[in-house]
Formats: sequence, structure tokens, C-alpha cells
Amino acid sequence: MPDRNRTARLDWDDVRYAVALARHGSLSATARALGVNHATVSRRLDGLERALGRPLFDRRPDGYRPNAAGAAVLAEAQAMEDGALALLRRLDHAEDGLAGRVRLTTARALALGFLIDRLGDLRARWPDIDLELVLETRITSLARREADIALRLGRPADSALVGRRVATIAYAAYAAPAIAATDGAPLIGDDGADAASETAWLIRRHPGRRVAFACNSQLAQAAAARAGWGVALLPRYLGDPDPGLVPVDLGALPPPREIWLLIRPDLTDVPRVRAVADALVDLFAANRARFG
Repeated sequence: MPDRNRTARLDWDDVRYAVALARHGSLSATARALGVNHATVSRRLDGLERALGRPLFDRRPDGYRPNAAGAAVLAEAQAMEDGALALLRRLDHAEDGLAGRVRLTTARALALGFLIDRLGDLRARWPDIDLELVLETRITSLARREADIALRLGRPADSALVGRRVATIAYAAYAAPAIAATDGAPLIGDDGADAASETAWLIRRHPGRRVAFACNSQLAQAAAARAGWGVALLPRYLGDPDPGLVPVDLGALPPPREIWLLIRPDLTDVPRVRAVADALVDLFAANRARFG
């Protein structure tokens, strides 16, 4: 017979964190995926193990691995998560027509530097659709229903999603007018940038130049360029319309990046999701010149 006292002590959020830990393998990776700090993940795991009266993971130098008890618990928890997602998908289809919430995730610079100012037509046309915008500090999972639609930079690796390319981002170098007239001006970038990023490309291309201002936000880099810190490599949709910036010739530029609109396949025939997706496609088509 099930132990009802033990069930009452079980926090299902703790179970969700344990499932994520099994998926990602370390406290830090799980924390990044869930948008929390690693201490929260550790606390949630400790709470679950206390409630069940046994450890669920082996703590190894290379990360956390479920033990036999953990594998059994997590298999059941994964089935519960899948069932919950199936229920939510059913509710998605049950909602009426062009009304309800649509969750869109995209990069912060694209949202704040272009998208939000141009969503008025969507609101005017479909006033009963509520839009929730998730600005990515991590990759938000459509498969786990963390979002309905994503605008992502680069061709998607997940072939299970329905996607189409909606724009191509071209880059250029910019500075305040006084800095643009100076030979050998310092750079603005992000010293910790991913090796494939445009910022890393700029620094590799000009190894003799000092990085006078470093930040992992393109909006902050644009602001630093306006303030005279140096030369920033920015998307043209940010740099071209900025009255405080002028183009700077740094020679070769990095290749453009594609923007892809992605939808969970089970949502492609949900009217409110389809309406938002179509509006975004039209928006990028109408502003193609901004992206170069």
C-alpha cells in the first residue's frame, strides 16, 4: 500500500529539478537550463532525496549520474512530465480560435532592438491574443513546452520542429563620429564570447587592438559605442538607424546569420499560434532592408 505520508512530503518541483539534472548531468548545466543558480538545484535535489529517504544520484568528478534507485524514480517522473505535456497540448487545441496566450522566445537584442516596437499591428488585428515574450539567457526548449514559437539565430539542429528562415542578419562596424575619425581605435566586444560569435570574430581579426569595453549584450555594446568607448561590431538593424553611430571600415566582415522561426509541430494548426507566426513572417518581410 502506498505511503501517503511520504507522498504528502514530496514536492513535485523537486522531482522536476531531478529530471533536469539527469538530463544535463551537472548542477551548473541544469541551473543554466532552468534559469536558476546551482545552489537552488542542489537544494531541490537534497529535498527530494530526504523525502524519499535515499540518494538518487552518484556524485562523480565528471557530474551527477542516477543510481539504480534514481533511475527507477526518474523513469516514473519522466512519464509524469510527458503526461503533463500531453495534457497541456490537448488544452492548447481546446482553447477557442484567435484568443489566448502565445509564448514567444527570442534573443534579447532582437526583441528590444527591433521586434517589440513593431508588434502593434499584431495587437490591433488580434486583440484577444496575449503575447508572452521570453528573452533568452539560455536556449528555451519548445519540446518541453517552455515556449510555443522561437526566433533563433542560425539554422535549427532539431528536425522535429517546424521552421522557416525569416531574415538574414548582416553585420557592420560602428562608432561615435569622433571615434570613427581616429585610426586604430579600441574595440568593444565580449572577451568571454563564444568562439563562433561575431564579437570573437572581430577580436581575432584585429589581435593588436585593445578591447576597451567588454559586455555580452549587443545593446550595451551599441550604447558603449555611442559613449565613445571604441568600435563595435553590431547587427545592421541596430547600428544603421542609430543617430549616434556612424559606420567604420574595418575591412572584412563576418558572414551573415540566418533568423529562423520555429514552432512545435503540434501547434501549427492552433489558430492563435498560427496567427502570431504569420504576423512575424510578414513583419520580417516588410523590414528586409533593415537586415541587409
